[in-house]
Amino acid sequence: MPAINTVGICSKPNSAQAGAVVPPLVEWLRARSIAIRADEETAAYSKSALSGIPREQVPQGCDLMIVLGGDGTLLSAGRAIGGREIPLFPVNVGGLGFLTAISVAELFPELERAFSDEHRIVRRKLLNTQVLRDGKVVANYESLNDAVLAKSSIARMIDLDTYVDDQFVCAYKADGVIIATPTGSTAYSLSAGGPIIYPSVPAICLTPICPHMLTNRPVLVPETSVIKSLSRGPDESIYLTIDGQVGNPLHEGDAVVCRSSEHSLLLIRPPKLLFFDVLRQKLKWGER
Repeated sequence: MPAINTVGICSKPNSAQAGAVVPPLVEWLRARSIAIRADEETAAYSKSALSGIPREQVPQGCDLMIVLGGDGTLLSAGRAIGGREIPLFPVNVGGLGFLTAISVAELFPELERAFSDEHRIVRRKLLNTQVLRDGKVVANYESLNDAVLAKSSIARMIDLDTYVDDQFVCAYKADGVIIATPTGSTAYSLSAGGPIIYPSVPAICLTPICPHMLTNRPVLVPETSVIKSLSRGPDESIYLTIDGQVGNPLHEGDAVVCRSSEHSLLLIRPPKLLFFDVLRQKLKWGER
């Protein structure tokens, strides 16, 4: 990893743990002459030691991004990073935390390792999603976990004609469909009955949500596939959500096209923390 001269910090709002961590973290970084860029939440926790800027501006010029929060904060910071090659250092001060695997107690020892270039950096492939209306791209998103097509608040089941590489898959009648990356396989897709996918497996998963046809099951397709779903419902009866945080309602006839992105998110992982270690810890799987 290149030398670290500037660090960005993004924090979960209204978090007592983040509030307790930020002041000593700022002191630790400044003692090493590291420049700091912080979002408004982090600045509020710093007790006037930092000036806050909008989160989407924090990664500019940074060599490392520290995230204090849960997986939701990490997903938000990941969108702010965009396609930049900036390693992300995730510290769990949130809930379940599949991605934010570094605990608060491990923060400073693991930072020492990161600054000494002793960490693993793993690449997590992003998913690109475009909304086409009358043949024109009206929305474009990058996601780490998933793109979800689901019914609006009072809608009935939605109708989606879905294709993989122009091959017709089926006309889904369901509460929705999740298009998930391997990283996202342990998020919403898992709760909807989808499989756990090892992070390095080059695949995309289509998981129906409460399908009318009980034989509609999750399907894995190659990472190189282009997935297209056509909205057959009235305007705004279907809502597209990206990583559970941003999105927009669809019009009848809109096409949602998902494909593997050219970009990846770089995640710093402790050297001895392996994927199945996280599953055993977070899902309470049996220990030996």
